[in-house]
Amino acid sequence: MTPSLVVENARTEAGEIASLILNNDRIAAIGPNAAAGIDPAVPRFDAAGGLLCLPFVDGHIHLDKTLIGLPFIPHIPGDTVARRIEAEKSLRRTVALPVEARGGALLEKLAAYGTLFVRSHVDIDTEVGLKGLEAVLSLKQSHGHLVDIQTVAFPQSGVLRDPGTAGLLDAAIAAGADLVGGLDPAGIDNDVTGHLDAIFSVAAKYGVGLDIHLHDGGALGAFELRQIADRTAALGLKGKVVVSHAFCLGELDDAEFGRTAAALARSGVAIMTSAPGAVPMPPVKRLSAAGVRLFCANDNIRDAWSPFGNGDMLERVGILCDRQDFRSDEDLAAAFRLATQAPAEILGRPVEPLQAGSRADFVILPAASLAEAVAARPLDRIVFRGGTIIARGGRLVI
Repeated sequence: MTPSLVVENARTEAGEIASLILNNDRIAAIGPNAAAGIDPAVPRFDAAGGLLCLPFVDGHIHLDKTLIGLPFIPHIPGDTVARRIEAEKSLRRTVALPVEARGGALLEKLAAYGTLFVRSHVDIDTEVGLKGLEAVLSLKQSHGHLVDIQTVAFPQSGVLRDPGTAGLLDAAIAAGADLVGGLDPAGIDNDVTGHLDAIFSVAAKYGVGLDIHLHDGGALGAFELRQIADRTAALGLKGKVVVSHAFCLGELDDAEFGRTAAALARSGVAIMTSAPGAVPMPPVKRLSAAGVRLFCANDNIRDAWSPFGNGDMLERVGILCDRQDFRSDEDLAAAFRLATQAPAEILGRPVEPLQAGSRADFVILPAASLAEAVAARPLDRIVFRGGTIIARGGRLVI
């Protein structure tokens, strides 16, 4: 078969200058001499020594919440999670631009930065029902050529405090949501057992995983994490459960941290962190050393919870490095993988090294190493999806 494109002068993570031979959406060959003997008439792309990387994965966003596409809306403050939930619901009632438009605009930004797979939480409550989910599922059709989308049925208003939500979570999974969500069993629903019973029963019924928001701090949050770990193990869901945020892990004494991390590692419960602002965050190195799997993600991008965020996962990695005091090349490279390889594995997306036979999804960054890429966070990047260039310099070209 005649190749569709030759990518020349690309730098591998090992520092080797190589060529990639593409056959439509697949890499046919890669290596220093891969282009030898290829017909000169085959189209060429010069990577100019740029670093060849796996595409980014954003494992925690909210496509239904984003306000991208609207004029700037000032942030509505709230000093508790519950008050911010109510503030967001109030704002949601006034937003005329549909989820399809706002979420679609965000997906286009993400793809332009090199993110080709996302997990989106979608609000499920008795006011909005499944409307947000239906809108996000439609984005799989309209924007699936840019980004693969996984969905979580997320009870943002709680489960027990919003009677009827448990049934809606069941209906959401039946309608096509991929995972069951949860939120602060103690802090929002004031019933750890009842909340976890409700969400784990839906997951068990359909054989799907869970992704649970947990903001509850200190020993209470640690107790909830261990309860989640115990249920995960009991139901045979190892590797299918994520806890997002888990601020409590950043404020425990050594003994409490040790037994909580051990429970997470045994059960295969993974942790997502967005490296948030003035709150504790999970200690990445300590958790990794204890065998706990982690990844980073953007979370809120220009919505009622935060006026910040542009969707660039490379920028998010830099924020995480600042928060965790990562400075060495090894630390920066490890942080980069928290936005590529680690979330792909945790979210159940097959991780294909950039080699012969793998799908031609990759990003070329103007850097000599992963550490330099994290330090510089260059916008001037080339994004390939299925063997086709879809973005240059942070802008879509298709």
